[in-house]
Amino acid sequence: MTRRQPRRPARRRQHAGPMPTGAAKSANAYRRNAIVQCGWGRILFAHTFDDVEELVSEIRAEGAEQRDIAMYVAEPHVLIANAPAELFLDPSHTYRLNLTTYRPARRRPAGFFVRRMIPSADIDSVNRLYALRHMVPVRPDFFEQGSGRLLSYFVAEDLETGEVIGTVTGVDHAMAFDDPDRGASLWTLAVDPQARHAAVGESLVRTLAEHYATRGACYLDLSVMHDNEGAIALYEKLGFHRLAFFTIKRRNIINERLFAGHDPAKDMNPYARIIIDEARRRGVGIEVIDSAGGLFRLHSGGTTVRCRESLSELTTAVALSICDDKAMTRRIVAEAGIVVPDEVDADDMDGVRTLLDKHGSLVVKPARGEQGRGVAVDLDSLAGVEAAIAAARGHNDRVLVESYHRGDDLRLIVIGYQLVAAAIRRPAEVVGNGVDTVRELIDRQSRRRAAATGGESRIPIDPETERCVRKAGFGLDDVPDKDIAFPVRKAANLHTGGTIHDVTEIVHPHLGEAAIRVARAIGIPVVGVDFIVRDPTEPDYVFIEANERPGLANHEPQPTAERFIDLLFPLTMPSANREQWSADAAA
Repeated sequence: MTRRQPRRPARRRQHAGPMPTGAAKSANAYRRNAIVQCGWGRILFAHTFDDVEELVSEIRAEGAEQRDIAMYVAEPHVLIANAPAELFLDPSHTYRLNLTTYRPARRRPAGFFVRRMIPSADIDSVNRLYALRHMVPVRPDFFEQGSGRLLSYFVAEDLETGEVIGTVTGVDHAMAFDDPDRGASLWTLAVDPQARHAAVGESLVRTLAEHYATRGACYLDLSVMHDNEGAIALYEKLGFHRLAFFTIKRRNIINERLFAGHDPAKDMNPYARIIIDEARRRGVGIEVIDSAGGLFRLHSGGTTVRCRESLSELTTAVALSICDDKAMTRRIVAEAGIVVPDEVDADDMDGVRTLLDKHGSLVVKPARGEQGRGVAVDLDSLAGVEAAIAAARGHNDRVLVESYHRGDDLRLIVIGYQLVAAAIRRPAEVVGNGVDTVRELIDRQSRRRAAATGGESRIPIDPETERCVRKAGFGLDDVPDKDIAFPVRKAANLHTGGTIHDVTEIVHPHLGEAAIRVARAIGIPVVGVDFIVRDPTEPDYVFIEANERPGLANHEPQPTAERFIDLLFPLTMPSANREQWSADAAA
């Protein structure tokens, strides 16, 4: 790439950077001071600014709760030197795809399709994806205003559910700054981490590339975080190559993690990291004790609290022991009026047979344990129950057998005896493509789940998975037809590849009240309560268990980490929030 040689600057005038491509030109060859409003913030095309002070002034004009980006900065040290306390060098790489040599994919995506975004129908879904990916949401009225040919929006829609599972935005450079090379850029690529289909992100990138290629564009650029290995691998596979341009952003709360320096939670799992990130934002001190175990210490003022992820010293040993003993949990919550399943000890085989005859299908679980280990669900034969009991004994000597109730697994997060989040958890499933075996489909889906959860979610290929695959009518080495979807686990546990879907806004009040009764009966301030429900908008449920260390990161964008820090350090809350919290807790 040939860089434009800057003109000799006049006094107090410096060039912000060169044009993105082509031979040397004056910045005047472009529309001067080009800025594109994207709803989540503005893109400032730095190479169109002759005067660095004008660019700094525009960056300072960033709106509240917005994220502006100065793109195509060739001399970041010069720009930052003009406002070192306000600006920082974004730790991202710039990549380019040459559209004149790009080749479309041979295989079409399975299980979803990519289409133009419909603002009136897709606004909430797109903003949901932005929130899940820690991106700034867009005001609904911005989409409604329209942007002509300047901005192009695409979404990926699940063929079966109609749910929007991915989105991407493109900017036409010819419209933005009269780019003579007719380039374009890709922004806000977001894929639902719960998406069950492969290649959603790739399909969105390809759709955008082909969209601009048909317009006669020569290149497609993008900016990607330097440590986003998965995204970088995708872009390089598609033919993108690195450019020597940089991105500058303003120091604000949204960008804090990018310029704050050493991250004490860098090596911790997502469940500890979300809490530490919120604590840092509040000015709460952090000391990592054991990163592998998720153990850390928080301190503010005269208060110090040790935490292991969402389990803190506010949870008593008695409450912890109750949650650890599933039989005891069941007895205590039943006394509080909670609906519980029928249950017998696995040693009582006569009771097991009677329970199977009564309900037709059973659940086997270790009396103690977590993360779905040793749990088998929907066992409709005595032989299957006996095999599951033997497997469960490998995790705990005492095994429980419960009645199986059909429905969805609902996780409710209660913090400070208030309902903060609710989500439906679904078992791991795969979708056939007519080419790969079940084993290969499971392996691919497992890799996607691991990537989406920081390695916390994987589908084990064990006897329980083999049983579920057989129940669906397949063997591990069979090749399912295209678009055939079936579960490969019965327990809806995230650690065994399950997915989670937020229903906080629609959950029936009676379910929230029941979850709070569970928390009060156990005497636990932070808990994940699991119910089986036919429909989260209806009041009927059956209690499954209480988890003393729920994964708060699984419920983003609900404010679980915020409410957790509120509970531990109420004085870090704004006074209005503190008064409301106290009133809600008293109610």
